[in-house]
Amino acid sequence: MARVTLYSIDGTKKGELTLEDSLFGVKVNPALVHEAIVAQTASARSAIAHTKTRADVAGTTKKPWKQKGTGRARHGSRRSPIWAGGGITFGPRCDRNFAVKMNKQARRKALAMVLSDKLASEKFIAVEHLHGEGKTKDLVHTLGRLPTAGRKTLIITTPENKLVSRAARNIPNISTLPANALNVVDLLSYEYVLMTQPAVALVTQMYKRS
Repeated sequence: MARVTLYSIDGTKKGELTLEDSLFGVKVNPALVHEAIVAQTASARSAIAHTKTRADVAGTTKKPWKQKGTGRARHGSRRSPIWAGGGITFGPRCDRNFAVKMNKQARRKALAMVLSDKLASEKFIAVEHLHGEGKTKDLVHTLGRLPTAGRKTLIITTPENKLVSRAARNIPNISTLPANALNVVDLLSYEYVLMTQPAVALVTQMYKRS
């Protein structure tokens, strides 16, 4: 079983916390982690550019002139893409879906790999709890006593612990995330991961249940 040092909020070592090997003892496969990053970022992408086709632009449906006898080329609509003010051919559309499919088990495996790598590189810190009145200065004081002091850190707590999220809003290079919203991109965006003991239990329970 994997183990990590458990800290109290005053920075003292309280012992060791046992972690599930299925989450924190997985061999890292960079290709799978990269696939998970691509899938997550692509699925979060939204199309902004939008052009109108000949069916969308305003204009009459009347034929500009009769088919024969004028000496001019045949035309059937003023909304044709070859006319000024007409529709756009093959232009970008806002209904485009950029989502990339990735199997659920593969996605969870990639997440476990990132957690395992954080633990192996000593960038995963476990703390008993992070309670308080939601005061920024109290959280700054607590973080200053932990190995993550001065580092870009992602704090992971239980979903109901909203006071920590409120306290961390104005701290540079510090962000929070509920344990039920763990993802590969956020974990890799920060040098250190600080997780409370209840959050570790919740994540372990969620993965065991799946």
